[in-house]
Amino acid sequence: MELQYLQRAIALAVSNVQTGSGGPFGAVITRNGVIISEAGNTVTTSCDPTAHAEVNAIRAASLALGTFDLVGCEIYSSCEPCPMCLGAIYWAHLDRVYFAATRHDAALGGFDDRLIYDEFAADTSRRRIPLVHVPRPDARAPFEAWWQRADRVAY
Repeated sequence: MELQYLQRAIALAVSNVQTGSGGPFGAVITRNGVIISEAGNTVTTSCDPTAHAEVNAIRAASLALGTFDLVGCEIYSSCEPCPMCLGAIYWAHLDRVYFAATRHDAALGGFDDRLIYDEFAADTSRRRIPLVHVPRPDARAPFEAWWQRADRVAY
């Protein structure tokens, strides 16, 4: 682990707040000791609730490397990734996550993910946002079409 990248993520988060660019979060993605991308949270300025620092950094790294698979890369985040960002990290196949502040620190700063963690643990019938399964005879058609493509790219 390189502390300089974690310090850079924290500096991005502080700068993000000072410039009014977004929330107090920053992230840096590296590969083989080289910064591939870095980003701050831009939820409010981009009007995009998914524009967290980690997601923005993943998008930028994927574009820079020309791939959706970030195996061999590490992410340094100013704060423990939220459930959405953690999901994106897994989908991107990043090798490791380093973070500074914890989700409990974030909660003290007004960014509490506890509801989301609790919702994930709850049975779907008891969640605040109803998940309604609508069985359809053609529900699996997209997957069947996917499997029929010889040129499909697994991810």
